[in-house]
Amino acid sequence: MPVISVTLLPGYSTEAESRLVQRVAVATRSVIAAAPSGTIVFVQHASTYQRDGRVLSAGGPERPDASALVRAFLDRMQERDLPAAEHMLAPDFQMTFPGAAPMQRLTQLVEWSRSRYLSVAKDYERFDESWTGDGAVVYCFGTLRGTWLDGTTFEGIRFIDRFEVADGLIRRQDVWNDMALHAIASAPPAH
Repeated sequence: MPVISVTLLPGYSTEAESRLVQRVAVATRSVIAAAPSGTIVFVQHASTYQRDGRVLSAGGPERPDASALVRAFLDRMQERDLPAAEHMLAPDFQMTFPGAAPMQRLTQLVEWSRSRYLSVAKDYERFDESWTGDGAVVYCFGTLRGTWLDGTTFEGIRFIDRFEVADGLIRRQDVWNDMALHAIASAPPAH
């Protein structure tokens, strides 16, 4: 049964401490075959400490929850609130969709999609995160539903989106889906 103690300086939010405890527990169980009920992680607080000859009494900045950031971005995109979605993007943001050249601006994506469908929405099955030194990689997957250009509807099309999040901003989005297969299958037969 692993017991892990984390010591933090004051100033971190309850939400940040909760995420830290959960992630340390998961990381521990990825190395040690321990049951979740037998993995204990707790936070202690220190009022001050010394490092590099300086006395410090407050913690550093918190990173946002990467999955929540990605979900908020996808929600803004679905609502076509491009200005709000753009505030979540890094200056060097890049996205790649099936059959498209890499894009840097959300307006490029909207323009590109006009030749493919009238509307599209995502039904999420799950969000998975892996963490990096400056953020996270977030995968979300589920199914797409919407309306083709001819007015017929579609649903149940699989998708996976991969996002790179760094310093609280989305740096990259890569998309994989089966839309092309469904478009071919639903096309009227050639005469």
